[in-house]
Amino acid sequence: MLNNITDCEEGEGGPNSQGDGNPKESSPFINSSAASDAEKSQQYDGKNMALFEEEMDTSPMVSSLLSSLANYSNLPTGSKEHEEEEYNEEGARPSKKPVKAPQLGTLMGVYLPCIQNIFGVILFLRMTWMVGVGGVLGSFIIVFMCCSTTMLTAISMSAIATNGVVPAGGSYYMISRSLGPEFGGAVGICFYLGTTFAGAMYILGCIEILLIYIIPQAAIFQIEGLEGPEAEAALLNNMRVYGTIVLSFMSLVVFVGVKYVNKLALVFLACVILSILSVYAGVIKTAIDPPVFPVCLLGNRTLLSKGYDVCAKVIEIDNETVTTKLWMSFCDSESLNATCDEYFINNNVTEIQGIPGVMSGILAENLFGNYLEKGVILEKRGLVSDVDPDSPTTSSNRYVLADISSFFTLLVGIYFPSVTGIMAGSNRSGDLRDAQKSIPIGTIAAITTTSTVYISSVVLFGACIEGVVLRDKFGEGVSGNLVIGTLAWPSPWVIVIGSFFSTCGAGLQSLTGAPRLLQAISRDGIIPFLRVFGHGKENGEPTWALLLTVSICEIGILIASLDSVAPILSMFFLMCYMFVNLACALQTLLRTPNWRPRFKFYHWALSFLGMSLCLSLMFICSWYYAIIAMGIATCIYKYIEFRGAEKEWGDGIRGISLSAARFALMRLEEGPPHTKNWRPQILVLLSVDAEQNVEQPRLLSLANQLKAGKGLTIVGTAVHGTFLDNHTEAQRADQSLRKLMETEKVKGFSQVVISSNLRDGTSHLIQLGGLGGLKHNTVMVSWPRNWKQPEFHQQFRNFIEVVRETTVASLALLVPKNISSYPSNGERFTEGHIDVWWIVHDGGMLMLLPFLLRQHKVWRKCKMRIFTVAQMDDNSIQMKKDLITFLYHLRIEAEVEVVEMLEGDISAYTYEKTLVMEQRSQILKQMHLTKNEKEREIQSITDSSRGSIRRKHPSKLRSQHSTEEGTSLAEKPEEEVQLIHSKNASTPTSPTSPTSPMSPAGGAATWTDNKGADKGRNILAANPESGRDLFNMKPEWEHLNQTDVRRMHTAMRLNEVITKKSKEAKLVLLNMPGPPKNRVGNENYMEFLEVLTEGLNRVLLVRGGGREVITIYS
Repeated sequence: MLNNITDCEEGEGGPNSQGDGNPKESSPFINSSAASDAEKSQQYDGKNMALFEEEMDTSPMVSSLLSSLANYSNLPTGSKEHEEEEYNEEGARPSKKPVKAPQLGTLMGVYLPCIQNIFGVILFLRMTWMVGVGGVLGSFIIVFMCCSTTMLTAISMSAIATNGVVPAGGSYYMISRSLGPEFGGAVGICFYLGTTFAGAMYILGCIEILLIYIIPQAAIFQIEGLEGPEAEAALLNNMRVYGTIVLSFMSLVVFVGVKYVNKLALVFLACVILSILSVYAGVIKTAIDPPVFPVCLLGNRTLLSKGYDVCAKVIEIDNETVTTKLWMSFCDSESLNATCDEYFINNNVTEIQGIPGVMSGILAENLFGNYLEKGVILEKRGLVSDVDPDSPTTSSNRYVLADISSFFTLLVGIYFPSVTGIMAGSNRSGDLRDAQKSIPIGTIAAITTTSTVYISSVVLFGACIEGVVLRDKFGEGVSGNLVIGTLAWPSPWVIVIGSFFSTCGAGLQSLTGAPRLLQAISRDGIIPFLRVFGHGKENGEPTWALLLTVSICEIGILIASLDSVAPILSMFFLMCYMFVNLACALQTLLRTPNWRPRFKFYHWALSFLGMSLCLSLMFICSWYYAIIAMGIATCIYKYIEFRGAEKEWGDGIRGISLSAARFALMRLEEGPPHTKNWRPQILVLLSVDAEQNVEQPRLLSLANQLKAGKGLTIVGTAVHGTFLDNHTEAQRADQSLRKLMETEKVKGFSQVVISSNLRDGTSHLIQLGGLGGLKHNTVMVSWPRNWKQPEFHQQFRNFIEVVRETTVASLALLVPKNISSYPSNGERFTEGHIDVWWIVHDGGMLMLLPFLLRQHKVWRKCKMRIFTVAQMDDNSIQMKKDLITFLYHLRIEAEVEVVEMLEGDISAYTYEKTLVMEQRSQILKQMHLTKNEKEREIQSITDSSRGSIRRKHPSKLRSQHSTEEGTSLAEKPEEEVQLIHSKNASTPTSPTSPTSPMSPAGGAATWTDNKGADKGRNILAANPESGRDLFNMKPEWEHLNQTDVRRMHTAMRLNEVITKKSKEAKLVLLNMPGPPKNRVGNENYMEFLEVLTEGLNRVLLVRGGGREVITIYS
């Protein structure tokens, strides 16, 4: 009865499953593959459930479902494999230990980890400096902005985290499942890079504390005696060397075992809390008994503590004035008459209290900022000094100098990493007893606590510590002490040692968390080239991901400056937080049915405010870093979009697409598009064979080449049968269409209709394709091949019905003839012409289509020529001028030629061809008659023709009968009857289907004596059987349908002109004549089109949709 979710995960995402081999989201619901067949059969045992026996393969029993939900496992990635591996190492046992359920509560699982990750290196190393430079007000604004951002993000994150069970994966899981694989992958990588650079920042902070405040003598590159850029370079080189060593050691610890890192986490956390408490204790002590903490000033300038032993120029020893070490720093000798620095002579040395105490009123002096340029001397406000503005500053190496240029935005970038770490609780979601309860409470409580500490620290630092001491970043004026350490009680070493261990712990946590995040992204399979980093040790530890993390972290170490690394990781964290807020806002606004978070204290406006704050802070911190971070995220997004594995996670972006599509479709319903916005929205009608494979793949190539207009493409086909019986065939046909569309790079939709009649199926596609205002306006269908063969007669009937239906529906129609000879998307025409034969105006389709084709690389080198036909009464010269002007206004470049087609007599060959066409029509019509009816009908046709010929030419008939034919006319009906009964025989009267070598036929020259004579002679000579048959059955021309004769005459004359001008053209576009109004002339219509396009390689017959599609106006 139990449907264990652990087995379900293995069944769905295990190595034997289909797909990309990546673990899929475990689900205890329908279609779970976990339960064995025996278990399934037991689920429906008993008479009470007999009614549902048919559904046992797809639907589980409620009892089994509830059991699966109760036993749902959301252990973090690798933990389950790690525990199973440990058990397996000890050999088989009678009973294995059960996997322990998560037991962490809110305090240990969320609150304390967040506290540990939020409090970090910035609080101890840069907070006092930020207050001194930015002022209490400026620092308060920075802290409030950053803490508000994280609080709003935590509210959004709490809503997402409580909207269902959050498996292991934390923030990446929440973002990717809310915003989709593209955004999820992009933000996941950004979050990973931010965590990795955070590790580098913590290591640099650790080295800074070690080399400056604990063991300065350990420096490999000695700083003593160096000044300016040389001292700065030596410090950075020391940071690089020691940083690489510490990074190597930490990565080794992480590689050996994460359990050691987790065991030390509480120790590191205790150090952080103890350090903060000692600072508050020191503040309280300053109110009662301020410490003696002197700072030496020369005038209003702060002196380096290592440059003096006594804060005085001279001292009295045994009633004798003696110069001090400070005197030697500014004078050339020890004597009182020595030459000294002018500023040293003009100003007195004073000693002030570095920590006057919280009751001293120093807060007013530190209220406003004091931003400094690099190399500027730190000066105390309110003290007047005697300085000559024209004289250069000398002996600047004796003073405390600003090491970097400071400004408000720099402070924001440096400070923001101190509020990151709010995801620590959600990252441990797999270890929590009740993640939906613990994550909101623990995270918001941790942010409230840390924000209170930060805001109070800003005020207390400004109220207790002298401004020049606050601005002294490295404590050079206070004997090299850590500034915040000077405030701590009982000893500065509490802060120094505590901050050292806290930075070490934070660095280890980053090196532990970042590889697991990368492993989770890799195992999702959304970024193909990262899949190698999804592998690791047998227990699930991400070895390869750790190696990449260490390599990226080394980049931050080589930068070596804490102030330069901090803004980098600020960008990546801010981008991550921005998308968390976006995900919550989207889910709220879209009102998706699955959006039911337990956490109720959220609102989309708060999420948008948080998102806006994140975006603003990104550009406030560093606009160029922000652009780089967004560029990286955009590149990853586009890469996943084009190359990544397709995932369906029910994300919010898909919800946006649906809402936007619905809105756009409703707007399109307001009316037809303006002519300027018209573009071909093509419905491509394809046919499939018995194996559901597409028969005319080049149709999609042509459709792709026409898609410069970026319109809609629907690829449709009809499957014969019923929906219940042929649904599988329809699915296979749909897969074939999608595969071909992907091959031909056609972006559009496939649609398969099952119908008992293929004709009706095609009609349904034409009627129902598209949705709302997004419907096709153009139909593309291939010319029916072998339509003259009796077995294909239904094919051309269907084709003509499509022509009729598109006409009634006011749809444009494109009919490519000889589609197999059309170029594929990989071919290129280096020269040639696209010829347009503009005979009747159809709304401009003939002008627009060549323009669209020439946007594609296949046709780009082809030139466009436009031909139009002038009649007897037309002024061809004026027509050409008007056409050139029209094309100029259309902004279309093309050669123009007006072809004069003079009136001429209808040739005998035209009449003969019309006779052949009508006889074929009547013969094909007999296909639906009985055998006796067929024989009677053909006998009557033959007798009528024979009687007419005898009356018109009795002597010629007898001579031909005796000398050339040698057969009686009575035998001809029998031959034709045999022809009809033979399914494989071609129609003998077809002048376009030569079947034998050329042999002269007597009397052919007397039929045609005009321009059509040679052509008629060649065609008849190519088929002597046909020629003799026509000669013997020469009709009464006046009895023929004169409309058909005129149409045949037009088709032949036009074909003659087109063939002469466009024989070598790469493509000929031609107006397609309309179909006959009644169905009696269907065969004649096909014959007219065949004659019209005879001798041309690639022809595109075009019918307009009854509206203008191109305009001269802007």
